[in-house]
Amino acid sequence: MAELLKGAPVAAALDEKTREAVHLLKIRGVRPTLGILRVGERPDDTAYESAAVRRCEKLGIEVRRVSLPEDVKQGALLAQIARLNSDDNVHGVLMFRPLPVQLDEEEACAALMTSKDLDGVTPGSAALLYTGAPGGFAPCTAEAVIALLEHYGVPLEGRRAVVVGRSLVIGKPVAMLLLEKNATVTVCHSRTRALPELTRRADIVVAALGRAESLTADCFAPGQTVVDVGINYSEERGKLVGDVDFDAVSGLVAAITPVPAGVGAVTTAVLAKHVVRAAGGML
Repeated sequence: MAELLKGAPVAAALDEKTREAVHLLKIRGVRPTLGILRVGERPDDTAYESAAVRRCEKLGIEVRRVSLPEDVKQGALLAQIARLNSDDNVHGVLMFRPLPVQLDEEEACAALMTSKDLDGVTPGSAALLYTGAPGGFAPCTAEAVIALLEHYGVPLEGRRAVVVGRSLVIGKPVAMLLLEKNATVTVCHSRTRALPELTRRADIVVAALGRAESLTADCFAPGQTVVDVGINYSEERGKLVGDVDFDAVSGLVAAITPVPAGVGAVTTAVLAKHVVRAAGGML
């Protein structure tokens, strides 16, 4: 059976550092504050928001929530973004996506100040990430993958990593972060030919395809580390499952993240860390 790379110990280690940084900021008179901007009532958004608020409050980070109706107009959304941009007491903003279809998501993301963009949604954040320049914030889930691997001492430098998925939220940014750690990275996707041949050669496989249990045992080999970022509800199983067929793969590889209780458990801890950095804390 593979070693289970659970997220809770990783989040706890991050929280310990974040809590100390919050304490030092408050000594200086700075109260780190997160702004959350949500449109509509998508269950996954509200669940993540609740988890983020609980973690931030536990760490002494203040939260200001802005909830807009599903049918909000573009002008009203941009006005709220402008208010958050101009509020010096809000150090960073989490804006939930995807936005409803009547809204121009690209314009909304571009309107957010890069310095307050805690989840890597703005063009400025992307530019900093893809050029390797200092500053800005990577998407929280992508950074959570790296935090988890480093916590468990998984070597990255010189290792072959295959990322399955090319979204701007996880696939592409996690590939960039792995490159920064001197891994040799291959990005695959749903149209990659002979995908199992590529994934079997990897030392590390990051599954971020967004398809329930689509990566089966034929995609993996003994000795690998597998990070499953997928969170999918399986009607057949009646539970959350990842992009990897866990039951078939966990007996083959060396280490694997569970779903749930894997990467997702680390994401809000990374978000809290980003708030503190945005407020001027040292992490």
